[in-house]
Amino acid sequence: MRAVLQRVSQASCKVDGNITGHIGTGFLVLLGIEDTDTEDDLQWLAQKITGMRVFGDENGLMNKALADVDGNILLISQFTLFAQTKKGNRPSFIKAAKSDKAIPLYEQMLKTLDALTGKKTAAGIFGADMKVSLVNDGPVTIIIDTKNREF
Repeated sequence: MRAVLQRVSQASCKVDGNITGHIGTGFLVLLGIEDTDTEDDLQWLAQKITGMRVFGDENGLMNKALADVDGNILLISQFTLFAQTKKGNRPSFIKAAKSDKAIPLYEQMLKTLDALTGKKTAAGIFGADMKVSLVNDGPVTIIIDTKNREF
């Protein structure tokens, strides 16, 4: 799994003109699911997302986690995070998981984030043409890949 984590002061997602999810302070998470991803990848990534200390403390240092700032999460599925661009100018998405594997993992990620934060995770609609708006706070953008774990 690959996640692009953006610290935001607000973010929202619209599908067909209707808001499907919106948050104030927190994380906009763009989530890519690869065909080789497992439940272990999901659990590790969910812990990383909710534990990431990138919010400012009283000294202006990035020391606070999502819970410390009463933040929320907007989770957006994004298979294009697994674009392969080595050859030509048209990206290949062959490593991205197909819907039959990706949808259950995406739905499980929503449930896992709900459980870890004690809050309802806002979301887009898997596979939809989404219009995502955000105010990136900082900007702070972190890329996390479960295949590149640092221990």
